[in-house]
Amino acid sequence: MKIVFLFIDGVGLREPAPDNPVNPEVCPTLCRLIERHSVPIDACLAVDGLPQSATGQATMFTGVNAPVFMGRHCEGFPGPSLRKKIEEHNLFLALKARGKRVKFADAYLVDSPDELVPRRFKSVTTVMALTAPETISTIDDLLDDQALMQDLTRETIQDRYPDIPTVTPEDAATHLFGIARAYDFTLYEFFQTDVAGHSMDYARACSVLRTYDQFLAALVRYTDAAGITLLMTADHGNIEAMEERGHTRNPVPFIAFGPGEADFRAHVKSLVDVTPAILRFI
Repeated sequence: MKIVFLFIDGVGLREPAPDNPVNPEVCPTLCRLIERHSVPIDACLAVDGLPQSATGQATMFTGVNAPVFMGRHCEGFPGPSLRKKIEEHNLFLALKARGKRVKFADAYLVDSPDELVPRRFKSVTTVMALTAPETISTIDDLLDDQALMQDLTRETIQDRYPDIPTVTPEDAATHLFGIARAYDFTLYEFFQTDVAGHSMDYARACSVLRTYDQFLAALVRYTDAAGITLLMTADHGNIEAMEERGHTRNPVPFIAFGPGEADFRAHVKSLVDVTPAILRFI
């Protein structure tokens, strides 16, 4: 059984509203998956305050309630205590211990994973990937179409890397599917949704979601035909409420499409359950 896990940052569930770009006119594939193949799950995790990225993502990728562990929701990059918790216990390490082949499909613009180690600020996914460096994708992987940029199309790096050609969202889906066929578990992180949500620019949010939806529509066709399970969830809400600059307390969608989808949806009620459900399945 193979899994493609799409982590989409900052997408919550909310009723239709003029400031909610998560609607069928903007992102029909995403909305169809939410309607037919998802359950709402909790991102607040019994801790007061707005859910934040560091603790939400740490919870998702460890199975530990990170806001409870830290005593609060922590934004941005994990600090020393949270980093240590991620380094000791995370999804990549658990899959590796089971003999599974794992890939983090987001490309780092480095020649070697060693270049990431000295960085002061590291995301949760970077901390996790560094515990299993063979999962990390480099600039060479990107050039070989064996990795994806975090924006899908590579447009955000054209000023620094003009020699790296842009691709369409559909091309990116083809590349990710090629990667997924070679691994037991493939993770792809997309955070432009959260960036757009913070901008309070509705047109920008729609553009980001349309790009992602084109990618998603192609990927769903590929994984469905190949019998690969597609999972998707978010660390907190944001983009669904464009009149608010910050995150929301809304539940987030947990999408499971493909073999085992009903079992996944039955066992995942909050971000705490994501990693245990994946380990149970695989």
